This record gives sequence, C-alpha cells and structure tokens, in this order.
Amino acid sequence: MPFTLRVVSPDRLIFEDNADFLLLRGEEGELGILPNHAPLMTTLKPGPVTIRSKGEEHLLFVGGGFLEVLPDRVTILATSGEWAADIDEARAEAARRRAEELLAQQIDEQTRAEALAQLERAIQRLRIVELRRKRAGAPPESRTE
Repeated sequence: MPFTLRVVSPDRLIFEDNADFLLLRGEEGELGILPNHAPLMTTLKPGPVTIRSKGEEHLLFVGGGFLEVLPDRVTILATSGEWAADIDEARAEAARRRAEELLAQQIDEQTRAEALAQLERAIQRLRIVELRRKRAGAPPESRTE
C-alpha cells in the first residue's frame, strides 16, 4: 500500500502523488522510505531524491530541507528542487568551478562556509546528471577542465 508523498519548495509544489519508495540524503546518511515506515523527522542534505511511483522512477535534486515521515504520508520541505531532466549541466559545472576558485582564495569563514555549500550543491547536481545518464543507458560524456 503506497504512501502519499508531497515535495514542496518555497516557490512551488514539486510533486504530489502516491509513492512506493523514496531514497534521499538525510543528515545522518541515506534514507530509504517504504510504506509504513516509522515516524521520523530529519534535515536533508543537498542531493538526489529517487521517487518510485506507479512503477516509474523519478529523479529530483533538492538543495536541502526537511523530511517528515508519518504512517500514511511523507512530506519533503525542500529549500529548492529541480527535476533531473531540467538540470543544466554546463551551469552546474560553472557553479562548481566558481566555488572552487573562491575556496582557493583567502576568504573569511562565513564566505568559506557559503562557498562550501555552493560547491556541495553543484557537485550533487552534477551527480544527478550522471545518475540520469547511467539510468538512460547513455555513454558518459567526458568533461574537460
């Protein structure tokens, strides 16, 4: 028996439907959620969210947020969300380079923390591009630095 899954960000409803399985990155590591999971509340790290619904698998990027698991429903409050198919690989790669360049400079701790967070989001978005490519069976593209 599936659970109701709702994924929302500050600016939109990203997904709302029944789901059979959910895989995502919690603060303590990867979490797999199945129907009748024990109640849980945790923060989310930036990264992929795999949703299995009605026999199909959907791949989504969330920029962090919160997860609430109740016996009959699961809610993800994401700081941002983007379907894998909508991720612009060139833009994510440029964001990764900018963050790395900033981290190579002498910067204050707050700027460093922000740059590390930007780098993590960019790396995770690129990871989702690769996951999507592998799932589609396409050969990986070579990246040049």
